[in-house]
Amino acid sequence: MKKYPKASLGFFPTPVERLLSLSKYLGGPQISIKRDDQSGLALGGNKTRKLEYIIGDAIAQGADTVITAGASQSNHCRQTAAAAAKCGLECHLLLGGEEPECINGNLLLDKLFGCWIHWAGEHRKGEDITALTKQLAAAGKKPYVIPYGGSNELGAIAFCEAMKELQVQDTEGTQYSHIVFASSSGGTQAGLILGKRVTAMNGQLIGINIDKDEINQHSLAEQILRLANSASNMTGVEGDFTEKDVILNSDYIGGGYGVMGELENEAITIIAKQEGILLDPVYTGRAMGGLIDMIRNNKITSNDNVLFWHTGGAPALFAYADHL
Repeated sequence: MKKYPKASLGFFPTPVERLLSLSKYLGGPQISIKRDDQSGLALGGNKTRKLEYIIGDAIAQGADTVITAGASQSNHCRQTAAAAAKCGLECHLLLGGEEPECINGNLLLDKLFGCWIHWAGEHRKGEDITALTKQLAAAGKKPYVIPYGGSNELGAIAFCEAMKELQVQDTEGTQYSHIVFASSSGGTQAGLILGKRVTAMNGQLIGINIDKDEINQHSLAEQILRLANSASNMTGVEGDFTEKDVILNSDYIGGGYGVMGELENEAITIIAKQEGILLDPVYTGRAMGGLIDMIRNNKITSNDNVLFWHTGGAPALFAYADHL
C-alpha cells in the first residue's frame, strides 16, 4: 500500500482487553474491547488515528491553519484542536448551536487548546467552511480544511491501518464473529471495510448509526461506500466494494443525534459498573446500547465472539451530567 505522511499524535497500538464481567452479565457472547479511548491525545479517541494522516498532509502542503466543524461537544473538534496545538497550527472550529453559559466537556478542552471558535447555529456539519476558508485566505493564512468527522480518504486509510494493527495484536488467532462500533461520518467504517479486505477478516463489521441526518446530501451508507472505494483506489487495493459490504444498523437512533435516552443511559451505567470503563452519551453509549440489545434479542448469540471498538468521547459525559 502507498505510504502517506503522518504526524505523530497518539499512543499506538491501543489496548485490546476481554470484558469478562460484561460477558458474564449478559450471559455471553465473549466480548472484547479495542480501547481507542486510550489513544493518548487530549483524553483519547478514534479521531487521533485519522488526524495523524490528515495533519500530516496539512503540514506537507505548507498549511499554517486548520479548519473543521462539528457539534458543540464534538470529539473530533476537541482532538483536532489538540493536534493543531501540538503541531503549531492555528485552529478554527465551526460549532453547531450557540455558545452556552456553562462551558464544560469537550468545549472546555477546545478553549484550553487555544483554538478559535465560530458558532454556526444549525450548521454543525461544516456548511460554513467555504466562507471561513476564503476569509482566512484573504487575511494571509494558508488554511487546510479537515472534513466533518475527519472522514475523507486519509481518515479511512488510517482505519485500514487500524485493522492491520488489530490483526498483529491478535496473537491467539481470535476469530471475531462481529466487530461493532459507532458510525456517524463514515470514515471509520469505510476504513474498517477496506481493512477487512486487506487482512482477510471473516467476521461482520456492524456500524451502529448515530445520526439520521445526511452528509452533503448523501445518506451515511452512500458516504461510507464512496469513501471505501475511493480509499481503495488510493491505496491500490483491488476490487470495488458494493452496498452488501456496508452493514449499518439504524435501529438505535432514538431521538436523533446527541439526544440521550434510556438506551444510552443503561449502556453507560452497565459498562461503568461491570468493567470500570467510561462510554460517552452520543457515540459509544448508543453503539454499546445497540450491541446489548442485539445480544438480548439473539441477533448476536452466546456462541459468538464480539469486539466492541471503543471510539472514545468520555469528556462529553460532563456535559450530560443531568441525564445520567
